[in-house]
Amino acid sequence: MPHTLIIPAPVDPHVHLRGLDWAHKGTFTSETGAALAGGYAAVLDMPNTPPATVTPEALNLKMKAMAQESVSDWGVYYGAGLFADAAVYAYIADDICGIKMYCNATTGDLLIEDSALREAHFAAWKRAGNVKPIAVHAEGETVAQILALTRKYDIHTHFCHISTAEEIGYLQQAKADGLPVSIGVTPHHLYLTEDDVPRLGAFGLMKPALKTRHDQQALWAAVSSGLVDVIESDHAPHTLEEKGSERIYYGVPGLETTIPLLCLALHEKRITEQQLVKLVATNPRRIFHIAHDVNTYTAIDLAATYEIQNKNLFTACGWSPFSGMQVRGKITGVWIRGTQVFNGEKIRVPAGFGRNIWHQPL
Repeated sequence: MPHTLIIPAPVDPHVHLRGLDWAHKGTFTSETGAALAGGYAAVLDMPNTPPATVTPEALNLKMKAMAQESVSDWGVYYGAGLFADAAVYAYIADDICGIKMYCNATTGDLLIEDSALREAHFAAWKRAGNVKPIAVHAEGETVAQILALTRKYDIHTHFCHISTAEEIGYLQQAKADGLPVSIGVTPHHLYLTEDDVPRLGAFGLMKPALKTRHDQQALWAAVSSGLVDVIESDHAPHTLEEKGSERIYYGVPGLETTIPLLCLALHEKRITEQQLVKLVATNPRRIFHIAHDVNTYTAIDLAATYEIQNKNLFTACGWSPFSGMQVRGKITGVWIRGTQVFNGEKIRVPAGFGRNIWHQPL
């Protein structure tokens, strides 16, 4: 007999959608379609895809395109760039989910290594008076450096894709000290390690890179204990041709595999049903101050078992590092504001159905 789990308004707060200058990799329609197929009602899009979302003009361009093309609901980050303008932050705050700051190497040219500029962004966001978080890409000792700014400015800081035992240690202490922090971890860091890279080749390359089994065990312990707040996909697809080329393209798709992998973790007794709901729905909505419409939810058949296959994916790139893996939990339906947008097989709404979740409750 099927065991149906209902998740209220799942949100993936860390995706790199495709479209605009990178439309050859996918579109806002294809990738928000992948979100629905993966059980998500909404996604929060990162600012480092071209044109980078670091000016009000670029922000408006992206929001206009997403409003016309998206089938899931959505939100966008504004990128911390070479200037920290509090006047701009105050002006755009109502339209965005927060600020994203890249403190370690990643795709694009938004890296901020200067400690004074990092602090200037924290100070500017504080002056803007917004409660939404600053999300950071910080690795290793950089986590400790950002925590010092979190402590000084008392701003909620969301640490994206944490991947090592060292980083978990810093953040565990920060939470014990009462700092306003939250922790995101990806499924690929939970279910893959550096030992898988020889097998996966370019399909196992992302930032942060896959880590050791020791790090993986530390992540699972932090998830199981409730220290980790969010499982986020870090969805970042590239074409098969790009991944097969001599140039290195970092990033993997993940929108369609995150919730099924968590259902597998549930079956493996690594997490409980209550934790699963918190990791993909309750906590992301709390952290990013997202209102919830009770008619937005996802239904999952926890008894279903299936193999992830590239040919069945909705993402335009058509591949997954988890291809061939047996998982639990089939998405049987997604509803947004009472409309069934995905029926387990097909997207049921046209491009443009999705809304900015700060303009209409999810």
